[in-house]
Amino acid sequence: MNSTEKEITYKTSNSYATLNHLSSTTKNVWFVCHGMGYLSRYFLRYFEGLNKEENYIIAPQAQSKYYIPPKFRHVGASWLTKENTVKETENVMRYFDAVLEAENIPLDKNLIVLGYSQGVSVAMRYVAKRKLQCQQLVLHSGGIPKELTSSDFIFYTGKTTMIYGTDDEYLNEERIAYEIEHAKSLFGDTVSIHPFEGKHVVNVDLIKRLA
Repeated sequence: MNSTEKEITYKTSNSYATLNHLSSTTKNVWFVCHGMGYLSRYFLRYFEGLNKEENYIIAPQAQSKYYIPPKFRHVGASWLTKENTVKETENVMRYFDAVLEAENIPLDKNLIVLGYSQGVSVAMRYVAKRKLQCQQLVLHSGGIPKELTSSDFIFYTGKTTMIYGTDDEYLNEERIAYEIEHAKSLFGDTVSIHPFEGKHVVNVDLIKRLA
């Protein structure tokens, strides 16, 4: 087949969702990246238990949407695939830039960046590429991008927390050991590791403790 793949640049738009209100009483601003199969407005449900006066949550929306099996009635979304990953990552980074510019977060707020499952990869890439100095980076049940090294986080002085379920169906002992070792190679022994008894689910109780 004599085909040629070409590339164009064009303007597009995308939504994102927020929970609570950004005000003078806000202490923590959360930038939370959902996992594969989620929509941002539903992912916010996991943060409803946080103190509403002190926590403001921003949930960006993955652009690639699709119908979820088995009945294909509900819609989910995905951040990245192995197809054209570098270029698609750049698109996600520019989208994150636009979201944070629109929100205009005051400098006196604690910024917490959280990635869950597939969201870990885009959250970490964004912190690394934009040298985003957040107070806490939370890696929840997801894989660290293999290309990231300690030099990508030399600037980073915040706290790093890793959360995973001991019965996560997408993890085994070897994978868990690898991810912990990779995290420590990036951030040193200051990484806080929090395993919990459970599967590949969002741990609401641990999220509350982080606040």
